[in-house]
Amino acid sequence: MNRSLLTAIFTFLTIYSNSQDRVTGRDFASRSEVITRNGMAATSQPLATQAALDILKKGGTAIDAAIAANAVLGVVEPTGCGIGGDIFAIIWSAEKGKLYGLNGSGKSPRSLKLEYFRENGYEFIPSHGPLPVSVPGCVDGWFEMHEMFGKLPIKDVLQPAISYARDGFPVTEVIAYYLERNTVALKEYPNIKEVYMPGGKSPSKGEIFRNPLLANTLEKIVKGGRNEFYRGSIARDIDAFMRKNGGFLSFDDMSRHHSEWVEPVSTSYRGYDVWELPPNGQGIAALQMLNILEGYNIASMGFGSAEYIHYFTEAKKLAFEDRAKYYADPLFSAAPVSQLISKKYAAERRKLIEKERAGKIYDPGKIEAGNTIYLTVADQFGNMVSLIQSNYRGMGSGMCPAGLGFVLQDRGEMFSLSEGHNNVYAPGKRPFHTIIPAFITRNGEPWISFGVMGGDMQPQGHVQIVVNLIDFKMNLQEAGDAPRIYHSGSSEPTGEQMTNGGILHLESGFRTEVLQKLMSMGHVIQWNLGGYGGYQAIMWDARNKVWFGASESRKDGQAAGY
Repeated sequence: MNRSLLTAIFTFLTIYSNSQDRVTGRDFASRSEVITRNGMAATSQPLATQAALDILKKGGTAIDAAIAANAVLGVVEPTGCGIGGDIFAIIWSAEKGKLYGLNGSGKSPRSLKLEYFRENGYEFIPSHGPLPVSVPGCVDGWFEMHEMFGKLPIKDVLQPAISYARDGFPVTEVIAYYLERNTVALKEYPNIKEVYMPGGKSPSKGEIFRNPLLANTLEKIVKGGRNEFYRGSIARDIDAFMRKNGGFLSFDDMSRHHSEWVEPVSTSYRGYDVWELPPNGQGIAALQMLNILEGYNIASMGFGSAEYIHYFTEAKKLAFEDRAKYYADPLFSAAPVSQLISKKYAAERRKLIEKERAGKIYDPGKIEAGNTIYLTVADQFGNMVSLIQSNYRGMGSGMCPAGLGFVLQDRGEMFSLSEGHNNVYAPGKRPFHTIIPAFITRNGEPWISFGVMGGDMQPQGHVQIVVNLIDFKMNLQEAGDAPRIYHSGSSEPTGEQMTNGGILHLESGFRTEVLQKLMSMGHVIQWNLGGYGGYQAIMWDARNKVWFGASESRKDGQAAGY
């Protein structure tokens, strides 16, 4: 073969390899943004998205639609959420022109003492079984939001979930994968086989799955309201089930539960206000990271550069050391939120980062005294909801109360058993929480409602979305589809300490020379399949008066509007 032909072939291959599959946008984008005028919903399962849109078309608010979508997800995606878990939300009220925050997390059982764990030789609270179970806050959270911002009757709001639970639905691909993994791991726990393994196995992709017990439970909630769940037959059934299976969650614990309206907190990032909820969640870790990164010219570094990934990772390590020490139930130990998210504090922490070297160990800052689903909905009235809800660890504790059709969460696992730790276990205490909704405003007006589900990936994901949008000028869909960074191994609120700087996981899509540069700087890099979260987002375009929606390709989800 002559040299000119080889040169032509090489030139063609070079051009082809650098070409994009799309005529517009970044080559990693999975699709265009969805753009509509009246309302928008973005969830991790299309049936939930369509349920939300149906509610909006009936005249319901974004809050009505978000509750409907969450209830449907509890049926069709039990691997991430359900009425046995907790809920958090940030709501933009168009009428009031302000943000509201809801903390719908439940507390630990009052009859379970710290001494129990010590006397029985526990170093950590187990992941599954009766001991990590805390009060499920989801249902109360629904009713709180509905009373404040709802419009349609709760019967109409929950009917789509009841119908799917009773009549059945085809299981989607990613959810089928996680159903198989979860049920195999939990099948020896009470009632898992009966509810989630009809015929002896979990339903495969495309198979119709029904949960009539959950349909019955949701119908009881429609008839009896929140009191039916927390002070009625459902609470009594949970009490009896836990006592029979060596648990501590009681009717008294259920009856005492209530959600709390809290003030969202924010930091300014290059002229945009990014909002999170205060502890007991981990949202302010994202704000701390953004404050540190604001001191660098991130835009000039370029997306996917070793320089950007290095500074991002070091900022994460610093924020997560504070997360491990200070974040906890504020009723037991008030986190110094204003100091942690201040620009002055970020400047001091930023000084610890070396330009060319990964940090192995960082200490928490010195403070002066003093698996999950995410969804977002916007309506024709201008309201927006950023909502996250979870069992924790996929299908939670594995404890499935007889006759009710759902699993109880295992959030209590997040408590520390170390005396003196801010997040140490105590009766009637909310555990440290990983699930966090997010919101961005600009000049006091709503801009973007978004979230990235997935354990301690969540604040890391929030920061990457913000940086992708603001520094790297990506559109709403590109910001979620872009290859992600996930650093693991930081100190944890349970008391586990970071060793050797942790591990940096990079999703496929980063250049080989970038990985080589990062390793030369001392970063320990591993490839990881999954674990990069799940993103949904809605943006308000004030100039054109339209909604933009995005739902990433890592989940079975859909953004849609009308």
